[in-house]
Amino acid sequence: MGSVEAVNVVGQVRNGRWGLTAIDKRPVDGLVAVGEFGLTGDQQLTGGHGGRDRAVYAYASEDAAWWAEELGRETPTGLFGENLRTVGLPVGDAQIGERWRIRDVVLEVRLPRTPCENLSLRLGIERFHRRFASTGRVGAMLRVLEPGELRAGDAIEIVYRPDHGLTISDLAVGAPPDRARRLLDSGLPVASTVRAKLRRIVRRAATH
Repeated sequence: MGSVEAVNVVGQVRNGRWGLTAIDKRPVDGLVAVGEFGLTGDQQLTGGHGGRDRAVYAYASEDAAWWAEELGRETPTGLFGENLRTVGLPVGDAQIGERWRIRDVVLEVRLPRTPCENLSLRLGIERFHRRFASTGRVGAMLRVLEPGELRAGDAIEIVYRPDHGLTISDLAVGAPPDRARRLLDSGLPVASTVRAKLRRIVRRAATH
């Protein structure tokens, strides 16, 4: 069990690489309502950065601390565009389909974050998004199964964990074929982009 270190929503809409971006997230106090498309006060400006399978973005404080050491700079909450900065919960080890309860909100781990150039602009580091992706420390995109309210300091309880073994970090850097096959065979409903990637991984493994 971990907890929510901070809850973040868009602070300011900014110019991104290809248009406006809501990556500038900042912490808010008090209870925040969570609906099927995310947090009240947040914005999702393009289809690639929103929708039900990307309603809430969680990032671990432990991974943020790793980046602080790696980059030699502070990594305050919201820097990576996350809605939830967690502590004590290894987000990268969360399995696809895992479910978390925070107060009365139930969230499902759907897919790893796929960073774009707006993350590089946010940090002021050219091509940082590629470096970010290569580490597997990308955080998790979550679907809202049961809406409600949450706030900083709330406990995060893992209420369901599958047994296929495929984690967010696995999928971010290239899933092991055996785990990809187990997830495909598990019958769990997965995001269409995840299913397509898993099938490609399994097909490639079968030809080598």
